[in-house]
Amino acid sequence: MILEVVVADVKKGEGAAYEEAFRQASSLIASIPGYLSHELQRCVETPDRYVLLVRWETLEAHTVGFRQSVQYQEWKHLLHHFYDPFPVVEHYEGINLTP
Repeated sequence: MILEVVVADVKKGEGAAYEEAFRQASSLIASIPGYLSHELQRCVETPDRYVLLVRWETLEAHTVGFRQSVQYQEWKHLLHHFYDPFPVVEHYEGINLTP
């Protein structure tokens, strides 16, 4: 499993509109093969900052399957204009800590 982590700063005062647009966009990402789940969290200390966590079966499910899809074009249309600056996207994989 791959965890996509996005720390996103939304333009000041546009959090409510972003959250509504994200509700609409959620079904787009969920429709992609290899998608497992996602959650959006709002920062308590910095209310215009969000963390998006997306779980994918593979890295390629995100980088190829989603980013090269028609759904991604609609995702961009709904969400990308809210970001300032554009967020950094990183991918993480689990570490087995069992001895």
